[in-house]
Amino acid sequence: MNRADPEPRPPQETQAISRGRMTLLFMVMLVVAAGNTAMQSVLPSIGTALGAHDVWISIAFSWSALLWVVCAPMWARRSDRRGRKAMMALGLVGFASSMALCGIVFWFGLGGAMGAGLTLVLFAAARSLYGLLGSAAPPAVQAYVASRTARSERTGALSVISSSFGLGTILGPALAPLMVVPVLGLTGPFVGFALMATVVLVLLRLRLPDDEPRYAARGETFDAPYSANAVAHLRDGGDEEHGRSRLGWRDARLRPWIVTGVLGGQAQAMVLGVVGFLVLDRLALRDHPMAGASPVGLVMMCGAFATLLAQWGLIPMLKLGPRAATLGGAALAGMGTALFGAATNLHTIALGFALASLGFGLFRPGFTAGASLAVSREEQGEIGGIVASVNGSAYVVSPAIGVWLYGHSDWLGFAAIIASCLGVLAYGWRNLQRDEALTGPR
Repeated sequence: MNRADPEPRPPQETQAISRGRMTLLFMVMLVVAAGNTAMQSVLPSIGTALGAHDVWISIAFSWSALLWVVCAPMWARRSDRRGRKAMMALGLVGFASSMALCGIVFWFGLGGAMGAGLTLVLFAAARSLYGLLGSAAPPAVQAYVASRTARSERTGALSVISSSFGLGTILGPALAPLMVVPVLGLTGPFVGFALMATVVLVLLRLRLPDDEPRYAARGETFDAPYSANAVAHLRDGGDEEHGRSRLGWRDARLRPWIVTGVLGGQAQAMVLGVVGFLVLDRLALRDHPMAGASPVGLVMMCGAFATLLAQWGLIPMLKLGPRAATLGGAALAGMGTALFGAATNLHTIALGFALASLGFGLFRPGFTAGASLAVSREEQGEIGGIVASVNGSAYVVSPAIGVWLYGHSDWLGFAAIIASCLGVLAYGWRNLQRDEALTGPR
């Protein structure tokens, strides 16, 4: 019998994943999300201390996003054959190694042993380990949970795992300034999260049993947790995967959602690329990069809280449909970006970024749900991959483009972001299917 595709056991033989094991899986996701957002909160200060141009910092960081988009689907498929625990361990090894090597590179670079150019090249190389290997962990965690829970319990279990990403995006920027200690300086968060990942890896090896899944489930790709607004894309591990034609990006049912997803995704990625550099500029911290980690972390934390408020509070409370969430989110994101771009003090910067994050927090689930509802039940596996690819691809070049535009002119960069939000509104108002039609019986 194939270990990844066993015969389902009778209901009386099934057991929910124990609380201890669920906590361990939660920690795997949490440390990855927190470490990445912690890194993003200190990178602008590191780039300033190195004397590197902002756009090169953004490009070096975004390189791993491209590798994530390419490698995550491969690891998702391999987890079905090689086992989920092995892929989780591989992902944690990649993450911990990448963080440690990035910290070492920056320690030597900030100490003057290397020039800024060589430091960034070596940082990009070390960061590649995360895109190559770190992307193995999230889809393996999702598949592990899905293969051990009945359908009636699966949504709740996956929601718990998804929440670890959201919590991580808050904890990362909150903990990063506390790790900027005298000896390590700005490299402290790299060392700290490398050690955390190592501890979780040891616990994983010791406490999580080898794979014996009770239900068949596929590993699925995840949005890379590059920012304070990243949210894991989770599905319930549906089993209807065979005997049909492959779903394409050009499918007429999907085209309106893909277009809006691309436009909104680019806007969000550009905002996230600019935020750290804007805080340093508006608070006059370019000459004091060590002091920049705390305000950047605070602003990113406000954005993460706003995102979770949208996804865990406003959407269920207001019962927003996909079209309403997508268009309303784009409108709020545009207004927040305008306030964010005009802000001159920490309070207004945080308020503007939080409002923009609230908008994107509505937009992203709206786009995801709309694309899912636009196709049949049997096509949910493929639409999950398409949505994850659309979301992940935004972080390949858009952050660097946003930073480049911002470096030439503050308002040139923000005008491009606002134009993308307006594009979502104009195109989506005319082309997105109404919520009543999407959610009604078929």
